[in-house]
This record gives sequence, structure tokens and C-alpha cells, in this order.
Amino acid sequence: NSGVMALLRPLLLDVVPTIQQTAALALGRLANYNDDLAEAVVKGDILPQLVCSLSEQNRFYKKAAAFVLRAVGKHSPQLALAIVQCGALETLVICLEDFDPGVKEAAAWALGYIARHNSELSQAVVDAGAVPLLVLCIQEPEIALKRIAASTLSDISKHSPELAQTVVDAGAIAHLAQMILNPDAKLKRQVLSALSQIAKHSVDLAELVVEAEIFPVVLTCLKDSDEYVKKNGATLIREIAKHTPELSQLIVNAGGVAAIIDCIGSCRGAVRLPGIMMLGYVAAHSENLSMAVIISKGIPPLCACLIEENEDHIKAAAAWALGQVGRHTPEHARAVAVANVLPTLLSMYMDTRSSEDLQTKKALKNILQKCTYLPALEPLLHDAPPNILKHIVGQFSKVLPHDSKARRLFVTTGGLKKVQEIKAEPGSLLQEYINAINNCYPEEIVRY
Repeated sequence: NSGVMALLRPLLLDVVPTIQQTAALALGRLANYNDDLAEAVVKGDILPQLVCSLSEQNRFYKKAAAFVLRAVGKHSPQLALAIVQCGALETLVICLEDFDPGVKEAAAWALGYIARHNSELSQAVVDAGAVPLLVLCIQEPEIALKRIAASTLSDISKHSPELAQTVVDAGAIAHLAQMILNPDAKLKRQVLSALSQIAKHSVDLAELVVEAEIFPVVLTCLKDSDEYVKKNGATLIREIAKHTPELSQLIVNAGGVAAIIDCIGSCRGAVRLPGIMMLGYVAAHSENLSMAVIISKGIPPLCACLIEENEDHIKAAAAWALGQVGRHTPEHARAVAVANVLPTLLSMYMDTRSSEDLQTKKALKNILQKCTYLPALEPLLHDAPPNILKHIVGQFSKVLPHDSKARRLFVTTGGLKKVQEIKAEPGSLLQEYINAINNCYPEEIVRY
């Protein structure tokens, strides 16, 4: 408000180098604060001045100038575009070859903040020739530089298969894969994130990541003391598992399902989410893979997530995953039903506050349509709303005609009485199911 921007701009050209650097640093901190101030830096025509100096000044000034560009570019695609338009990318890429690791780091950071907004900006960073140099940066000895370079490769890869392919073609995967065991947690986070952003796009890219022999090494990350390393490790495994049954099978063979199940059991909150999703994807592919989740004791921790977590989207993910496990055959459905999870799913579905009830409804339906384990279904007869009730009554109408023991039990537990109380539309599917159940019994019992 006091007009500082206008006063700082001439200082960027001061004869004393420390004054230039300090002025740049002040502008960077202002721009970093919020997008209005970043906008003022752009409007004050300060960027061309910085870009000009980036190529000729000393390393301290280069770091300060790159910091201003990063601070402006981080706020929005529009501000990042302003940086691209003033020709900053070429100069930043030249800084990636600088002798000083601090200059490389500042440049990589600025490029990452530009690339993360969208695929057009990311493509501009690629076209400026940044990727091969970033791959060289992750091979440098300085940990801080490795971190930022890996993070920027992650930001470039995330938008599209084509951009991820550019990163792969520069040979990034092998170098990233070697750093999964690095003791530095912050570096591991970025490395796992970059590999996830590459693997997520297509089967081919996921296979390239797997071929870098990340299994079983990556499973150690699931036991890491750093929550984000755990989460990013689980995310990477999820992004590979989702593509094909073959990739999921490979993960099962490497012990990945058991490791993810341990991981979900040992942590709380958002860290669980990628692991929950991964189990759902694996189970969705085939009966055998779903059985692998059941045999590895995956159902209890998923049920625990339903009960313990407060966030709707985590509950919904756990419900979805259980639905994927239970949807294949009566045997699969029974494994889920025996864990006494159906009442929980039903109460979640009935709870009007539950925002993700669509997932819950689908999960409940998937399991109910295959479940022939009547003891788990019977308690639901009393609470279920009509649209769920028809699936439950439907299962009874399939099992009771062929199972005399179940027919007797159904009378003594009050199930048959409950069925008589259901008001069904004449001619509806529900009414057909009720008639089928009634037809299993002598008329006087039904009347009684």
C-alpha cells in the first residue's frame, strides 16, 4: 500500500550486488504472500528485468531471481503463463546447468511450480528442454537438489500419458527406482510420487515402472516411520494394481497385498486411503485375486476403516472395496457377510448425513446379490428400506426352496413373520420374491 513495489524495482539494477539480491528477495517474499501481490509484480513490469539478470548475474542473484519467479508462478495458471510469456523458461533451463547446486535447485523449483498447474504449462517446460537436465539433477549428490528435481518430474508427469512418456524417455525411471531405499524421507516421498504419476496413466507406463524392479523394495516404504512415505508408497502400488489382473497378480506374488493390509491396520486417517483403494482394485479384477485379499485377511481391516474413520470419503472407499471383494460368488459374499459388516453398511446407507451413500448402496447391492449366507441377511430384514429390501428378500427366495434346515430356522427366528409384514406393490419384483418364499411353506403356516 505504501508503494514499495515501485521503489524496489530500480533497486534490482543497483550497482551494489547485495542490494540487487536483497531487493529481489523482498519482491519474492511479497509475491509469495498472495496472488494480488504476485499480480502486482507482473503488472509492475518486473519480470523481464529478472529474466534478463538471470542470465548474467552471480549465483546469489540467480537464486533470488528464481525465487521471485517461483513465488509469482505458484499462485495460478494465469500468473505462471505470464512468466512463460516473458521468456523465463529458457533462462531457468540454462540455470539447471549452473555450477552451483543452489541455483539448480532454485530453477528446478520454479519450473515445478509452473508445470504443476496444467498440461499446457507443463508442455512448455518440456519444450524448453528441462526434462533431461532434471534427470541429471536427480543424480547429483545434494539431497535438496534431488528432492526438488524429483518433485518437478512428478509435476510434469501427472497431467497426461504423453508428458509422462517424455519423462520416461529421458531415462528417469531407473534413477528414481534406485532412490526408493534412500534414507532421506522427504526424498523418498518425492520419488514415490513421481513414479506414481508416471504409472497411473497406462498399462505400458505401469509396466515400465514395474520393470525397474521396484518390487519387493517398495514394500519397505509401507513400514516407514514417515506417514507421507507410507501414503505415497501405497499410492504407487495402487496406481500399478488398478490397470490389469496381471499387474495385480504380480503385486500379490511379491507379497504386496499382505503388506498393504498390514499398513492399513497400523495407521489411521488419510494414510489409509490409497491402501483401501488398492485392495478394491485388486479384488475387482477377478475371483482369484479377490480370494487373495480374503485369504490375506484383508476384510477385518477394511471393516475397521468403516467403523473407525470419521471422513466420509474414507468410509465410502472402504465400503466400495468390500463391495469389490464380495461381488464375485456366494463364497466371496459370505466371507464379507461373516465379518458382520452388512449391518454397518446398511446403517451407513440409511444415515442421511452420509454424503457418499452411492458407493455404500452399490457395495451393499454387490454383496447382497451374491450372498446366500442367510444368518447374516436376516437381521437386515427388519431395517432395510424397500430398494435394499428387494435384494435381501430375493436371496431368501433363491435359497429357501432348496434348504429345509434354513426353512425351519426362518420360521423360528421370525423371518417369515417379518416377510408377511412387508408391503409390496402387487406385481413388483419384491412381491414375486415374497410369493416364492411363501410357496415354500404350507398355507396354514403362512396364515399363522
